[in-house]
Amino acid sequence: MNDEQEKNLTLWQMLGSVLAAALGVQSGKNRARDFSHGKPSHFIILGVGFTVLFVLIVLGVVKLVLYLAGL
Repeated sequence: MNDEQEKNLTLWQMLGSVLAAALGVQSGKNRARDFSHGKPSHFIILGVGFTVLFVLIVLGVVKLVLYLAGL
């Protein structure tokens, strides 16, 4: 049973891996775990979602700064 739990990554583990990879600070241990136990489709979906969210946040901040600057 413990072996089965190690094979399935939780949402939080996958999200943490996506965030760490986006920042470029992914540890070798976690990277090896992701490649051996994770499904590529899950990481692709989370990566695309993170990228879209990041772009929308940056766009919102830029619009807010321009609005506050009166431009």
